[in-house]
Amino acid sequence: MAEIVTTSIKSLPLVYRGKVRDSYAVGDDKLLIVASDRISAFDVILGDPIPKKGKILTALTDFWFKELDGIVPNHLTGIDPESVVAPEERDQVKGRAVVAKRLKPILVECVARGYLSGSAWKEYQTTGQICGVKLPAGLKQSEKLPEPIFTPPEKLKPAITTKTSLMKMSSNSTAKTPLPKLRDYTLALYKKAAGICRLQGHHHRRTKFEFVWTTTAQSFLMDEILTPDSL
Repeated sequence: MAEIVTTSIKSLPLVYRGKVRDSYAVGDDKLLIVASDRISAFDVILGDPIPKKGKILTALTDFWFKELDGIVPNHLTGIDPESVVAPEERDQVKGRAVVAKRLKPILVECVARGYLSGSAWKEYQTTGQICGVKLPAGLKQSEKLPEPIFTPPEKLKPAITTKTSLMKMSSNSTAKTPLPKLRDYTLALYKKAAGICRLQGHHHRRTKFEFVWTTTAQSFLMDEILTPDSL
């Protein structure tokens, strides 16, 4: 099968069809997450898919989960996706799916920035800050920052300050993981990944990580990481 635009798995209940991924329930505590070949830009699904895009995203994420192992646990279960669907549906998940723990997501995208570019550059020119983080004067566009910084926007709102994010998370009675811990995880993940990229002659300017938590306050890294879709 050259491309998967929309999955049609019938052996599992569909839970959610996102911009790129389709999620199915595997029992009560796991999800089958399938990366389609759909393209999303600025929250708009474009009409023409890229064949095997989902397989590439899955392979990249699997690589980075292995490379970053030991910093924070991830949501993978190690279960073969082909083993949880009907035989005639295996082509839809082969190489493009994972079976993950079904946990409650933390609704803050944890963004790490190592360079002054994009919207951060515009904000810095106006305020000398990025998302409430004060930076040295005189930095140039696309310049490497003295240290990577943590700039978490809420998913449904514009970029906000770390203080506001912390206040909003603290007011949520189910929020068990404090934002400082997510900041530490995010920066540790970014620094290790950036070091690996530099060895190959590449520079990772910014990326986002997403986390889930358990009722025992343990955090897990989730979703895709360090792919073109996670910038």
